Amino acid sequence: MSESLVEINAVSKIYKRGAERLTVLDKLSLSVPRGDFVALMGPSGSGKTTLLNLIGGIDRPDGGSIVVSDRRIDKLSDRALAHWRSRHVGFVFQMFNLLPVLTAERNVELPLLLTGMNGRQRRERARTALSLVGLQDRFTHKPAQLSGGQEQRVGIARAIVTDPEILLCDEPTGDLDRQSGDEVLDLLVALNESQGKTIIMVTHDPVAAERAKRIVHLDKGRLSSVSEAAA
Repeated sequence: MSESLVEINAVSKIYKRGAERLTVLDKLSLSVPRGDFVALMGPSGSGKTTLLNLIGGIDRPDGGSIVVSDRRIDKLSDRALAHWRSRHVGFVFQMFNLLPVLTAERNVELPLLLTGMNGRQRRERARTALSLVGLQDRFTHKPAQLSGGQEQRVGIARAIVTDPEILLCDEPTGDLDRQSGDEVLDLLVALNESQGKTIIMVTHDPVAAERAKRIVHLDKGRLSSVSEAAA
């Protein structure tokens, strides 16, 4: 495996509910090499999605440090963090998060609105991303005209359209039947192996986790085990 892309060092995250303090992550440390495909598993409340959000710069830790591609992202200003996130991270969500009034092409274009690309360049990039996920014949279809698996493929195309270093996937197959879920996992494996994308995926599904290279188990905000996925 190549050099480290993500370094999480003694990271803590605490939420306050009135006088109560809820420790979601407790001095957790984890290294993710460039080109890795990691499945995060654990019971509800173990801190999986919180960890994903911290790596993606959506949230900030209360202690420790997060370094991604040699950059200390927990020390960036809000503006600098938003700019970094738009260039380096792609997000894939369980509920797809597509805008129903927009076509597949326009949904995929959305992250490019933050760049200096003109309309023609954005369309070309969006169509390339959609073709990469096997939807070259669905450019003008709206979400209601697509299957759940196709909607998630649009979501993945949107995540990769800016050519990010890392893909963060939160239960990407959670709303799909097994066949559609397997097709989405095949696509993630291909993006990891052929395109070199580093992928961190939260999942409750052991079958999905086995498609990753490593499985990281969290329990009560701490790292409980790290294992190689079955070949």
